[in-house]
Amino acid sequence: MIAVVGLVVGVVAGLLLQPTVPVVLQPYLPIAVVAALDALFGGFRAMLDGLFDDRVFLVSFLSNVLVAAFIVFLGDQLGVGSQLSTAVVVVLGIRIFSNAAAIRRHVFKA
Repeated sequence: MIAVVGLVVGVVAGLLLQPTVPVVLQPYLPIAVVAALDALFGGFRAMLDGLFDDRVFLVSFLSNVLVAAFIVFLGDQLGVGSQLSTAVVVVLGIRIFSNAAAIRRHVFKA
């Protein structure tokens, strides 16, 4: 319930305040969002499996975002930012779809 309230408050605050992302951080935002979605899907899957732990979720959420952003930063420094960004999105996308499939199997008992 707290997570849903937090989500609603965050969405309303974003719509009302309309924050802008500095140009320097714009390449990292999409990667951070995908990493956060991976953690959310993993947390939801863990909840359905009865294994959810809020500390594990928080550490997973923060570490996913930081590691993904660091990989993209490293790629930018090496001059291959777009290739590493694509690699991060592919890996996290596979994890998201894997978790989504497990959630679907759990919800529909298939």
